[in-house]
Amino acid sequence: MSQPTFSSPTPAPGSRAIAANALRKAGLIDQDAKMRDVARGRRNAISLNGTPMTEKVIDLWKEWVSRRWNPEAKFLNLERLNEDDFLKRHRLLSPALPEAIKEAQVVFKIASKLKPEVETISLAHNGLSSGRMMSPMAHYLPKLANLSLEGNRLGNWKEVDYISGKRMKLTELRELVLIGNPMRELEYKNNRAQQYKSEIARRFPSLEILDGEPVARVGFDAPSTSNGASSRPHRIPTTFSWNMEPSFIAGVDGTIVSNFFMRYFPLFDNQRGALLDVYAPDATFSFSANTAIPPRARIEGLHVSKEFPNQRKLEWPPWLSGGLGGSRNLGRMAGGLQKLSQSLHLGSDQVVKAMADLPGTRHDVAGTPEKFSVDAFPLKQGERTNLLITVHGQFAELPSQGIRSFDRSFVLALAPEGSRAKQSGWDVVILSDQLVVRAYSSHEAWRPGPMRVQAGDLLPSAGLQQALAPLPEPQRSLMQELVLRTRLNLQFAEDCLKNNDWDFDRALANYEEVKANLPGDAYLPQDAFLP
Repeated sequence: MSQPTFSSPTPAPGSRAIAANALRKAGLIDQDAKMRDVARGRRNAISLNGTPMTEKVIDLWKEWVSRRWNPEAKFLNLERLNEDDFLKRHRLLSPALPEAIKEAQVVFKIASKLKPEVETISLAHNGLSSGRMMSPMAHYLPKLANLSLEGNRLGNWKEVDYISGKRMKLTELRELVLIGNPMRELEYKNNRAQQYKSEIARRFPSLEILDGEPVARVGFDAPSTSNGASSRPHRIPTTFSWNMEPSFIAGVDGTIVSNFFMRYFPLFDNQRGALLDVYAPDATFSFSANTAIPPRARIEGLHVSKEFPNQRKLEWPPWLSGGLGGSRNLGRMAGGLQKLSQSLHLGSDQVVKAMADLPGTRHDVAGTPEKFSVDAFPLKQGERTNLLITVHGQFAELPSQGIRSFDRSFVLALAPEGSRAKQSGWDVVILSDQLVVRAYSSHEAWRPGPMRVQAGDLLPSAGLQQALAPLPEPQRSLMQELVLRTRLNLQFAEDCLKNNDWDFDRALANYEEVKANLPGDAYLPQDAFLP
């Protein structure tokens, strides 16, 4: 692997320091010194954890720092500390060792007194697997401009956060080298180089050079105001403000809900008469048929898809006029008061008779639970607290085997002792049952996550959502919206919004102005979005 270089405007050829352009004037120590008896050095070294900080020890650390300091290049060379002969000779613990946090703090504190101020530090080839020893760096050297961590063993993002976190952040860092660290090499190996670059750029907004390459940035200048009519594009959100959440069950034992459905639907499919006992004597039941093909299904062609060959065999008349009263879709069907009374079934006997006159069904509640969405919570009705359950799902209609979607709302109460429901083994009785049968629309409609406003709108992948999650609101929502509208990566999207004072419409207009000049890596790959 080639040696990375910093890009200081004061090059000095011949130095072997990793800072190449910024640091070639360093020429501090013999970089070819080989490690000698590191284990013995660790055992015999003086540690500040338990050893008094005498004036002699302080002077030793000052002398050591001065040996590694190049004031002309403003460069502090802290490479290969575990091999340092001076530290071994004076039995000083290497600041790169995991147990040497106080030593590292002393070194950075001494460095903060150097004149001129330190601009560049190299911590390359120290075997660092944790970023903890760097945590004092931002405190003592807040204006550090160049940092090399090449050839260490940093394995995840939390190690970088020691210098990019909210409290200890290198806010003026201009150049960073991470070549040779597992966290970087793994991203490149898995073809996630752009995600790696974007993540680093997000953590270090001031960064200009990463691993020897310029950080691609295009200036997003806020468009100048005009007294004329606004030409800003009208903002049409691509996702709803709130995500679709998983099934919601609150205020009730979930087993009551699951036990009810696992018993109810098999009986509804195979033996509807056996449901007589679970309906209260004064229960009500109604159903309505919505014959319109949902926009999602029409766009996806579900009603003519080869994946669903039986859809064309489905017929609506059995639902519109069946059930001993017909569909209760009163907004679309004539009949007046008579229809109003006929389509509402009162009492358990009438309920079961009406259901028996409906087409046969098969609900696969046990085999494909993801095709059903359930919400359940207590419902206050007068002096009683009942349970409202709504379920959205699909069933196969018999005998055609075509698929329909449905929505069903139950109001349940605990089965009284001695009731027919209790004697038949039911925990609850049904007080109200409303069924809506619809043309099939995929269960993707209630998949947890962002919801499309219009067909064809992009949705973020789980990885993209995770990358956006640490951002506070409203920045997170604005970032997500801009990314979905433009496909910009997080670094460019944030730049665009920041330079337009987080005004979405201005940022979008600014993007339209400069998009022709944006490089290809300004955009996220296709797998950052859901299909």
